[in-house]
Amino acid sequence: MALKVQHFLHDSTGTFSYVAWDDSSRQAAVIDPVLDYDPATGRTSVESVAQIAAFVDERELELQWVLETHAHADHLSAAVWLKQRYGCPVGIGSGIRTVQKTFSRIFHLPDLAVDGSQFDRLFSDDEHFMIGDLQGRIIATPGHTSDSVSYLIGDAVFVGDSLFAPDKGTARTDFPGGDAHVLYRSTQRILSLPAETRVYLCHDYPGSDREHEHEHSVAEHRDRNIHVGEQMTEEAFVAVRTRRDATLDAPRLILPAVQVNIRAGELPPPEANGTRYLKIPLNVFGQRGDADHD
Repeated sequence: MALKVQHFLHDSTGTFSYVAWDDSSRQAAVIDPVLDYDPATGRTSVESVAQIAAFVDERELELQWVLETHAHADHLSAAVWLKQRYGCPVGIGSGIRTVQKTFSRIFHLPDLAVDGSQFDRLFSDDEHFMIGDLQGRIIATPGHTSDSVSYLIGDAVFVGDSLFAPDKGTARTDFPGGDAHVLYRSTQRILSLPAETRVYLCHDYPGSDREHEHEHSVAEHRDRNIHVGEQMTEEAFVAVRTRRDATLDAPRLILPAVQVNIRAGELPPPEANGTRYLKIPLNVFGQRGDADHD
C-alpha cells in the first residue's frame, strides 16, 4: 500500500493544498483547500479548489475526507464547497473549540456555536483514521494556534503551519492561543519521526532567491531548520521566535479568514437583504514591522 500525494499552490496566499490518496483503494483526502477571495471587492470564487476537484475526478478518486490542519488566518477555507460536492466529512483538531471561543468574542458572534459542531469530526491527539486501507494518525502540534494538528499518513506528515521550509524555520506564535514553548515541543514530535518521513508544508514564502518548496524530509529539518534543528534548544528557540514575532504585521487576510474558517469554511449567514457580511473589528489588531507572514 502506498500513499500518493499531489500538491497545489495557491500563489496569492503562498498556501499549499494537497490531495493524498491510497493508490489501491483510490480513496483520498484533501488537506487545507483554499477559497479564492479578493479583499478589495469582497468577492469569492472557487477557481482554485475547482482545479483540485478536477484532479480528483480525472483520476477517479473517492474523496473520503477534507482535513484542516487548523483554522487558518491567511486564507479562506474551501472545505464546505468540497463537502457539498462530494458528501465527505470535514475534520479538524478538537482545539478548534478554544479558537472559536476566543474569536467569537473578538468578532462579537453571540450566535456562533463554540462546540466545534460546524465540523464533522474533531480529532484528538493520537487518534486514528483511515484513508482507504491506509491508517492515519493525529499528532497534536499546537503552539502556532491551539487547534493545530499534523496528519501522519504512512511515510508522510502534513504539518500545517508548525514547520516552514528549513531556511524559514517555523510559524509565528503571537496569535491568541499561540505559545513559543508549546510550538517548540510540538515540532520535536515531528522531528522524532523516522528520518525519511516526508514533511509536507502548508506555506512557503520564498522571496526572490529560490522557488517555492512544499516537501522536505524529517532528516532535512533536523539538519537545516533554522529555528528547530538539532542544535536549537527550547530556550534559544523561544528567544528567536519571540524576537521575530515582534516585527510581524497581522496577516493580510486574518479578519475575513478567521471568522469564516471557525465556521468550517461556511460564509456568514445572509442578512435580511440576502447579502452576507464579514465583520471588521476596529482597533483590535495592531500593525507592526514588516508584512511577512511567518
